[in-house]
Amino acid sequence: MQDNTQHSLVYPTFHDLAGKRVVITGGGSGIGAELVTAFAGQGARVWFLDIAGDDSRALVASLGAAQHAPRFLECDLTDLDAVTAAFSTIEQEAGTVDILLNNAANDERHEIEDVTPAYWDGRMAVNLRQKFFCAQAVIPGMKRQGHGVILNFGSISWHLASSQLALYMTAKAGIEGMTRGMARDLGKFGIRANTVVPGAVRTPRQQALWHTPEEEARILAGQCIPERVEMQDVAALALFLASSSGRRCSGREYFVDAGWYGA
Repeated sequence: MQDNTQHSLVYPTFHDLAGKRVVITGGGSGIGAELVTAFAGQGARVWFLDIAGDDSRALVASLGAAQHAPRFLECDLTDLDAVTAAFSTIEQEAGTVDILLNNAANDERHEIEDVTPAYWDGRMAVNLRQKFFCAQAVIPGMKRQGHGVILNFGSISWHLASSQLALYMTAKAGIEGMTRGMARDLGKFGIRANTVVPGAVRTPRQQALWHTPEEEARILAGQCIPERVEMQDVAALALFLASSSGRRCSGREYFVDAGWYGA
């Protein structure tokens, strides 16, 4: 088996991303924080929405040397009035959003028997509904300027039929259908929409809660490439799809999962 230690990844430079107005949901930690770091490193103007105030402010401070320091807006994405207000603020500050990365999600475990209607609604609000309305908020501006990119973040979980995640998988499956619908309806306006499908990404949250040594061994055994997927691998794919290098990519799912077919 190959060495599974984390390898640093040097991002390629996508010159067309410099100065682009980018919004990232759930940008305060995990994959979202890496997306903020990666796009800020390209010279993009980044706004990110999150409820984790301390982590988000620490991230902004750590990126103070970027050409454009990221801007954090505290926002509960399940509150659609707050979502509307956040995107209104961004438009007032910068104008039209060029790129939306719908990353925010929560993979809370649950048993089917314990699901109530209220819990169902809460999980859909966190993992699916807010993505649609964040996209709806940026689409008018993208139409006016004749171009834009929407990247919705899905999950390998429903492709593998993971356990204790029935509602999360329902939402993540819905994201792929939603993205295809957006791509079809918006392509004629120069707007591209794709789904990024991460595999078992090594994030601080996953390492703390789920990825025990036994779980890591199971993951690696199921992957074609027996090395852990890192947050940088996901960000690298997002950079490509958001840039003009991905200009003919739309309406599809792009996996970054080391070829994970389950074990």
